[in-house]
Amino acid sequence: MRKVTATIITLALLSAASLQAESKTFDFDDPKGVNSISFTLDAPLEQINGSGKGVTGKVTFDPDAPETTSGKIVITTGSLTVTNDTMRDHMLGDGWLDAESHPEITFVAKSMSKVETTEKGISAHLAGSFTLKGVTKEIVVPVTLTYLPDMLSARTNGKAKGDLLVIRSNFTINRSDYGIKPGQSTDKVAEVIELRLAIAGAAPDA
Repeated sequence: MRKVTATIITLALLSAASLQAESKTFDFDDPKGVNSISFTLDAPLEQINGSGKGVTGKVTFDPDAPETTSGKIVITTGSLTVTNDTMRDHMLGDGWLDAESHPEITFVAKSMSKVETTEKGISAHLAGSFTLKGVTKEIVVPVTLTYLPDMLSARTNGKAKGDLLVIRSNFTINRSDYGIKPGQSTDKVAEVIELRLAIAGAAPDA
């Protein structure tokens, strides 16, 4: 009887360990430098388009339980750029984003809802804390998560084996909500900022 009980306990522990192993942590610090975000401000007199490559962060994802996704994505404020150098200096200056005092833009994932499986991956509404220029707001953004098992080798030309997780999102924020020149220069700098990202994180095999 004791042997049977011990066997059952062992199987239960192995099963639990197997289930836990399904959850993986993906690192978005991309050595290839491909990960980036882009942004657009479409004002009546000018449209500003820019991007940022300083993407880091880690996300924990379980393909069998995507609603448990958690993690943090970080953008280095100083990595943001636009085509006009003078405009970039103004954007990063203390009057606008103040990159020196607020070197990071972050999103901390807290919960997912409306999770659905589509041809492109798993679509959901992701709730979390978005911090810009030292101001944190709770927001909900649409995301698509594409899980690519055993595809890290293809991305690294065979240098590493493991899985990939691609996160895509397109959402808007209001700059005045984050204390970025509220109500000023709206003819040239739009109030609404559209943000777009398509970033890949890696979970190498142990």
